[in-house]
Amino acid sequence: MLGGVISPMDGIGTNDINVASLIKRLETGEIKEIILALPTTMEGDTTNFYINRKIDNSEIKVSILARGVAIGDELQYTDEITLGQSILNRKPFVSS
Repeated sequence: MLGGVISPMDGIGTNDINVASLIKRLETGEIKEIILALPTTMEGDTTNFYINRKIDNSEIKVSILARGVAIGDELQYTDEITLGQSILNRKPFVSS
């Protein structure tokens, strides 16, 4: 829907992505939550932050996809950022 992410290094600014269309759809009052599924890059995070700030004063819930270590991955091969995201997105252990 956005047509890309904010990337100043590539000359893509806030006016170059389709945020206005998203805001217009949100203003209808029919949407209660948006899930941002942008790349896990600095550009994706910047775009997530920008969108969140644009709709900060609304009642719309903003979520992003969980990030972290994938099931089956070895911790010793995980980079610091991914491991950090795994810790931030942790869930309580529930015994079956």
